[in-house]
Amino acid sequence: MTRRVFTGGQVLDGTGSPAGAADVAVQDGRVVEVGIGLDGDEVVDCTGATVLPGLFDCHVHVMISGVDTLRHLQTPFSYGFFEAAQNLRRTLAQGITSVRDAGGADLGVAEAVRRGITAGPRLQIAISMLSQTGGHGDGWHVCGAELPLLGPHPGRPRTIVDGPDEMRRTVRELLRAGADVLKVATSGGVLSARDDPRHPHFRPAELAVLVEEADAAGVAVMAHAQGAEGIKAAVRAGIRSIEHGIYLDDEAIDLMLDRGTWLVPTLAAPRAVLAAADAGAALPDAVVAKARAVQAVHDESVRRAVDAGVRIAMGTDSGVGPHGDNLSELGLMAGCGLTPEQAWHATTLSAARLLGVADTLGSLEPGKRADVVVLDGDARDLTGLTGRVREVWRDGVLVAAGGAVVEPGTIPPR
Repeated sequence: MTRRVFTGGQVLDGTGSPAGAADVAVQDGRVVEVGIGLDGDEVVDCTGATVLPGLFDCHVHVMISGVDTLRHLQTPFSYGFFEAAQNLRRTLAQGITSVRDAGGADLGVAEAVRRGITAGPRLQIAISMLSQTGGHGDGWHVCGAELPLLGPHPGRPRTIVDGPDEMRRTVRELLRAGADVLKVATSGGVLSARDDPRHPHFRPAELAVLVEEADAAGVAVMAHAQGAEGIKAAVRAGIRSIEHGIYLDDEAIDLMLDRGTWLVPTLAAPRAVLAAADAGAALPDAVVAKARAVQAVHDESVRRAVDAGVRIAMGTDSGVGPHGDNLSELGLMAGCGLTPEQAWHATTLSAARLLGVADTLGSLEPGKRADVVVLDGDARDLTGLTGRVREVWRDGVLVAAGGAVVEPGTIPPR
């Protein structure tokens, strides 16, 4: 098979080490060598660019395309699946070759990508978020109507549960439906009008059953957790990652360090809500007020977690904000104290470890799958990343160039 060498640029291998001059040789869909002066049958000229491993986004919603309530009401049910295909393509074109969908995508969406029916990054799917009555996933409104952002359908079970028995049964339904990961809301949230992000949701017995069932099935659990008490309850229960982490306190940070829990900050999320409101999106007043209240607190909370050494993995909550702008999260993470190398590490090997795929993805090391991103310029410069992705390769095959997905059988100009 063809041996292809990426040469002439800097290599940032994803391990956390700084970038340096090197070549990367790829053959049979795998990285086979990293070093200086490598030869091959074909050459990819990376002059003026940085070569990176395929990138990760650990918190997306490919079935959501904005949070405008009125638009949601006027969108036909099946239209969302076609939007998802577009969202997946936009994400892949940014160099993100692996994502964890935190609610919305069902097994059909994941299988369409796995079988090549639509282009997109590799998917781990949560399908739907477990929430208590009156919690972050409960779409009940004071008028009496129920309008969940992601309602149930044959591939997406209803996930409002109360008590250990309902929790156990619904977890098993999610696993039956094809969930690769389980998601639970252990606090209120911003986009749900009738709860408070600071309040804890679910009791220890309910979370214990969730983690017990997840462990039995060999899957991890992620927690939408914004308030300190909900964060600590999730960590004590053995949940693998905290999503958002807006109101971390010292005890929560110490618990996360002790248990090795990841934080997926999604710093772009409250900013996206405010941008949507400023653009005229129909959102409840309470939602906009909460988004305004949490942004500065969120940034400070993440900054303290970074300073303490909590494990960080990149996630954007894309869907709340636009798909295809995922890489702007790196600049936001740097604003909370991560060095550029740490921000890239959070988007590569640390994320791969969180998702349990670090043996094959997340870094440019011999034997790993040849997911390769060619980024124009110096990777230490985190500005304008969205427009700087020159090429994206997955398993050694060119899948995107110049910000657009490459259709099978076509060769874009270089």
